[in-house]
Amino acid sequence: MATQIHSTAIVSSKAKLGENVQVAAYAIIEDDVEIGSGTTVGPHACIYDGARVGKNVKIYQSAAVSNAPQDLKYAGEKTYFHVGDNSVVREFATLHRGTIDTNNSSVGEYCLIMAYVHVAHDCVIGNNCIIANSVQIAGHVTVGDWVIIGGGSLVHQFGVIGEHAMIQGGMSVAADIPPYVMAANTPIKYSGLNVIGLRRRGFTNDDIQTLKDAYQMFYFSGLNTTDAKNELDQKFDNKYVDKIVEFLDASKRSILKK
Repeated sequence: MATQIHSTAIVSSKAKLGENVQVAAYAIIEDDVEIGSGTTVGPHACIYDGARVGKNVKIYQSAAVSNAPQDLKYAGEKTYFHVGDNSVVREFATLHRGTIDTNNSSVGEYCLIMAYVHVAHDCVIGNNCIIANSVQIAGHVTVGDWVIIGGGSLVHQFGVIGEHAMIQGGMSVAADIPPYVMAANTPIKYSGLNVIGLRRRGFTNDDIQTLKDAYQMFYFSGLNTTDAKNELDQKFDNKYVDKIVEFLDASKRSILKK
């Protein structure tokens, strides 16, 4: 099927559209935009300068991709927002391009960005993530692969969420969330492993038990963060525990509490 552009859509002649792209009524696509083959752009959606949209992406009605960042330091510099192949951006989501700090914001491949989600400037969302309705992600946040964030949650700027973590809906996320964990309750705290998610993604029972043991040591041994991290590094020979240690080494903020 050839590319189809509705007669009421406004599509710049400078924009680069791949094969089989469909653009619905009243959508707007600006000059410096690249859209991959098989992608659909819904009615009233706005795709702004700097958008780099992959293949087979579905963008629903009134979504805004690569709008100017809500950062007072932003001075119109050339920056980008990347959306990976096969991702879905639901209605009224707002995805803002980067600032001069990183020049980029991005959503990975096979992500589901639900309705009314906001992804601010300089954010990096990994692959296979599900960001539920009305989640608000502030600037400079990094989200690892396979993360699920429940609806209505607020993620503080410069936060880091480790891969395979799951966050309960309605949470205020002001600390870094380590990989593989459930973050829930009020106030938010460590609530065990994301066991169901890990099993669905092929983690073995042995690996899951090792991760449980590792977090038992980290959270409940009575050691401070530095000593607990060193214990993990010395006592566990497991690639997933190694990623926990790497995460703790890289964190520049407080870690999710028990």
